[in-house]
Amino acid sequence: MDYLPHQIVETGANITASVIWLHGLGASGDDFVPMVPELGLPAGAGVRFIFPNAPAIPVTVNGGYVMPAWYDILSLDIERKLNQSQLQASSHAIQALIEREIARGISSEHIVVAGFSQGGAVAYEAALSFGKPLAGLLALSTYFATRQSVNVSAANQSLPVAIYHGTQDPVVPELLGQQAKAALQQKGLAPHYRTYPMEHCLCFEQVKDIGQWLTKVLALK
Repeated sequence: MDYLPHQIVETGANITASVIWLHGLGASGDDFVPMVPELGLPAGAGVRFIFPNAPAIPVTVNGGYVMPAWYDILSLDIERKLNQSQLQASSHAIQALIEREIARGISSEHIVVAGFSQGGAVAYEAALSFGKPLAGLLALSTYFATRQSVNVSAANQSLPVAIYHGTQDPVVPELLGQQAKAALQQKGLAPHYRTYPMEHCLCFEQVKDIGQWLTKVLALK
């Protein structure tokens, strides 16, 4: 099977958990690689971080310019009009990476799907609709684009979800993070929600919080 091109970072020799982390629009899997050592994971914890690269496609809101994108964005209004079929295709590609980790011997319950901005929208769909129980979903400065259409699998009806957002985000307003939280609650999930005084980015305090959350949901020692 052809998988999305990706970077891999492993934190130990004995891999017991995996994190599949999606970048934002116009970026690449390289963006979050330097952050792994900053997470403060327990010494010796064996985690395989997978950073897939989105395909290069024309993006309507950027004048049709070809760039790495998980799907085309047709409008940047608060509802974020987008190409749903492309989002679904990206979700299936991420689920294929999850299945590969399972085939490698990693329990599905030790796999986290994470996504920043546009990658987070795909992460929501891929994790919630996956048919086997996952360890968690990490949504960073993003929005729940398929909140009205997603079919949450029975296996992930109680999926741990962490939503982190900047209160000064001019790209993805915090209102969209709040909407995602409310939508998840309506579906019976109990997301952890936290904001930071930042724009469309990550900050030091947040990175430490991510590390602590990963340590918890992946049961790292």
